[in-house]
Amino acid sequence: MLPRDLQPEHFRAYPSEARKLATESIPALRRLPLSFLPNLLREIIEYDFKFPAERAALIKELTSLGALSDAQVADLFGGFSRITLSTQLENVDWVNSPAQFVEQLSGHLWTTHQLDAFRIAATKYADRMNAAVAAEPPPIPRLGISIIGQGAGSFDGPLFRKLRPYGTYFSRVKPDNGLSLLLDAVTARAKGHPVPYGHWYIDGGEPAVNDSTLTCISYGALKPTRAALLARIRSEIERPGMGPEALRSTMAQLRPADLGVHSTGNDVLERFQLKLLTEGSGTQLFSTSFAQWAAREVLRRAQPFTLLVRFAPRQRQKPMNELLAAMENQPETDSAGSLVDEDMGAYYNWLNQQRLPGAEKSCFLVWFEDHNSALAIGPSMPRGTKSDSEADLGRLFTWLL
Repeated sequence: MLPRDLQPEHFRAYPSEARKLATESIPALRRLPLSFLPNLLREIIEYDFKFPAERAALIKELTSLGALSDAQVADLFGGFSRITLSTQLENVDWVNSPAQFVEQLSGHLWTTHQLDAFRIAATKYADRMNAAVAAEPPPIPRLGISIIGQGAGSFDGPLFRKLRPYGTYFSRVKPDNGLSLLLDAVTARAKGHPVPYGHWYIDGGEPAVNDSTLTCISYGALKPTRAALLARIRSEIERPGMGPEALRSTMAQLRPADLGVHSTGNDVLERFQLKLLTEGSGTQLFSTSFAQWAAREVLRRAQPFTLLVRFAPRQRQKPMNELLAAMENQPETDSAGSLVDEDMGAYYNWLNQQRLPGAEKSCFLVWFEDHNSALAIGPSMPRGTKSDSEADLGRLFTWLL
């Protein structure tokens, strides 16, 4: 079947909202080349499990595609149309299994030396769509907070080296009740600007608060899911012929119920947490990797107004078999090594926040937990400076915003 043959009944296996969206978009979808269309269907089929920002972007993209003239379609997708596909690929059920099609397409492009041509076509499309469906800046300045060094003692080396050129370093922060002050401030901000999935709290350990005004995820709360996933991985890799690519495909098809996750009624968040564990590298084993990847994906997908990330000590690096076995015992932690990871993680959090609309007005705060060191970045903070002013985290938060 080719895209021009699409009919409403072809989408009957899609989740309800995705089925409605795909059916309404059939006139636009029929005009797209097969080398491109499954990439778009991969997003549409997940529509029910996407965050509001993602849904809005996808609808804008489909609306823009539907408004193109035939000449514009020919120009925009000419590069894709020149990609030759194998009979095997054409026979894949690309409507109901678009992700599998895209995975096989990648290998086909490599072996047929069409990867560069596909990349050029994809870049042209991305540039055109980014201009057409650009997201609006948030109604309030975006705020990111990273808390690093939980449980760490003194640290002799300089912290926040990569961030210092962009903000003000505070050396006399009062650490008393610092975590509570920041959580209270973030919660108050969420209550003042209530938006679904607009305010997040990510914890690399056990969450310090579970307020319904914040979207909360934590490494500690997902321990049963992580254990079930690692058991599944151990079982899969023992099967004959199971290689990395086959394992990746198997993990991509997992659903929360496959790992014994009891439904909370929030399918969007449940699916998101599963993807953190099945798509992220090291998120199943290292709390720092989990917190870092979760922050990256939240910023990329949900584009929140507020994001507080609290890192926690990761287990010490060991051979993989020992790391897997440590899930069943109390793992040995590496506070010093974790602090180095977290310091870099805070820098990445800021970088990813800066990629979002409204970056010029956004604010960022990183604090060495239970210590006197913090750094603030924002329009009100002089760049590359140091302050010896004494203040608690609540006052510093006020200065920043």
